[in-house]
Amino acid sequence: MTVGPPLPADLQTPCLVVDRDVLEANLAGMASHARGLGVSLRPHAKTHKCLEIADRQLALGAVGLTVATVGEAEVFADAGCADLFIAYPLWAAGSRGRRLRALAERVSLRVGAESREGVELLASTLAGTATAVVIEIDSGHHRTGVTPEFAGEVAAAAQGGGLRVAGVFTFPGHGYGPGERERAATDEARALGAAASSLRDAGLEARVRSGGSTPTAALLDPHTLTELRPGVYAFSDAQQIELGAAGWDSVALTAAATVVSRRGRNLVLDAGSKVLGADRLPWATGYGRLLDHPEARVTALSEHHATVSFPTDGPLPDLGSVVRVVPNHVCTAVNLADELVVVADSALIDQWPVAARGRNA
Repeated sequence: MTVGPPLPADLQTPCLVVDRDVLEANLAGMASHARGLGVSLRPHAKTHKCLEIADRQLALGAVGLTVATVGEAEVFADAGCADLFIAYPLWAAGSRGRRLRALAERVSLRVGAESREGVELLASTLAGTATAVVIEIDSGHHRTGVTPEFAGEVAAAAQGGGLRVAGVFTFPGHGYGPGERERAATDEARALGAAASSLRDAGLEARVRSGGSTPTAALLDPHTLTELRPGVYAFSDAQQIELGAAGWDSVALTAAATVVSRRGRNLVLDAGSKVLGADRLPWATGYGRLLDHPEARVTALSEHHATVSFPTDGPLPDLGSVVRVVPNHVCTAVNLADELVVVADSALIDQWPVAARGRNA
């Protein structure tokens, strides 16, 4: 199986390659999906960390960007993005608090919160700004967020401290499991609905009910959610393929790697964990897949090499040939790269810096 045109002949491997046409189809498809549901799209930029892709998402109608850290927010604010949501429970102390306030003074900013202590610190840091607080809800992933019934209590504490409460948000991360996407989407809608009721009981309105992930985006409940925050959809990855959330034709980013060794039905490539990332969820069938050889699996990674195992029949790529590896988790792969090589119709057309690479604080 070959998906799309071949790579340019003169690539220096290993490198991360973006198929521009597939990327643009992915971006347009999610924008259309959100419009059809009548919900706002606020893509998570931690996946691509790239100004050129953010510009495309905003041009297609995204209301703003979601980011994971203050550092990412600074990069996109510097590039002119005027509406940002830092989607985790910020602890706004020390230099981070000063950086957060500086951001709040130049962009429309939302921040996540989940505790009285957290909102008290945010209130002292952001007093006098128009920053909106969004209360994080645990909808079943059990990472961060309050139970929905306590959302009103945290929201009331935020309002009492002088903060503007915009609503509630969650991450249905338990959808990253085989057969779990439907349950996670149902849990998400139920939790956000209960959290909105909790805010109403506290005399507040949850105008924003934000959720979504790439695995659950197709199953979103538009009667409950007002905002969708997927990230991986821009590129797709091996996890999305194995979850059934995406097809091979949606893979926009691959690692170009050269076959440097052959041992029986095993090949060794010149792209290891420092290119592909090392994420492998327990259910994953390998450390990555090959776009043009879906039957193969990346079975082992070292820092600079990947071992790929093929089934017992069929031709193998030749020594010195270049193959396209689909990372398990594209977000971690991108964060390891300085730039993305952009191709279209087998020609190298651009190179996009990973502008927010390493901005993890």
